[in-house]
Amino acid sequence: MIRSMTGFGEASSQVNGVHFFVELRSLNNKYFKAVIRLPETLQVLEAELESLLRRRISRGTVTLTASCTDSSESAALDVNHRALDRYVEQLRRVKAVAAGELQIDVGSLLGLPGVLQPPADEEDRLLRARGEFSRLTDLACDHAISMRRREGAMLEEELRRHAGEIGERLGRIAARAPQVIQDYEARLRQRIDSMLEAAGVKVEPVELIRELATYAERTDIAEEVARLSAHIDQFGDLLGAPDDQPVGRTLDFLAQEMLREANTIASKSSDALISRLIVEIKGLIDRIKEQVQNVE
Repeated sequence: MIRSMTGFGEASSQVNGVHFFVELRSLNNKYFKAVIRLPETLQVLEAELESLLRRRISRGTVTLTASCTDSSESAALDVNHRALDRYVEQLRRVKAVAAGELQIDVGSLLGLPGVLQPPADEEDRLLRARGEFSRLTDLACDHAISMRRREGAMLEEELRRHAGEIGERLGRIAARAPQVIQDYEARLRQRIDSMLEAAGVKVEPVELIRELATYAERTDIAEEVARLSAHIDQFGDLLGAPDDQPVGRTLDFLAQEMLREANTIASKSSDALISRLIVEIKGLIDRIKEQVQNVE
């Protein structure tokens, strides 16, 4: 079963007052591309999460947004008292401060470099976030892949229907091809008979056979019909491939080959019915080409 490249998944958890949330969105792309958005303090996890995504999803643009909200008391930053004392000591040497003309704003002091520092357990917090984000990313991937499978099932149904319609029209073309030669022979004999009757000239049967053979060779589409039929069979086999096997690019290439054979048939045949059927086949192939762009 094929999978679509469009999917969405999310997962969240609450651990010791810390709320973790992961959202995953995927869109079609020729290759795999990951866009990961993490809180600034957790940017070091980006490479690990991208590697996890690559193991689960082989193709498409995947946007992962993760957030971490700590409502516990451990979220408070530590105040570096020695650094703060040093800033205050230097400010007191300023004449305006010493004379009481300028007040020291504690809030502004807290924004100075080195005054507020991460909690001492920052490494433990990072380890907890790493484990939780990895788990939630796996869950979000499960949900997104499930959605991609559902959309893939609908895509497969449409693609099989288009391939079936192409096969039906191709069968009519194959059945019509011999009649085209017979119709040409009848028209050719009628024209020759008219000319002979008017001019009183006799044409050898071998010359008529040679002309028919040349026309038959020039308009022979048996090889193209056989190749296009084989492409349709292979297309159906690929649609039934295991869903962990990405086949989107192969389907796209196969659709191009199908269109190439259809164009060759169109250029070889001057029959009105075959031309009309080929136009319909090319329209169906164009729909296939458009839809397989979203197959993983």
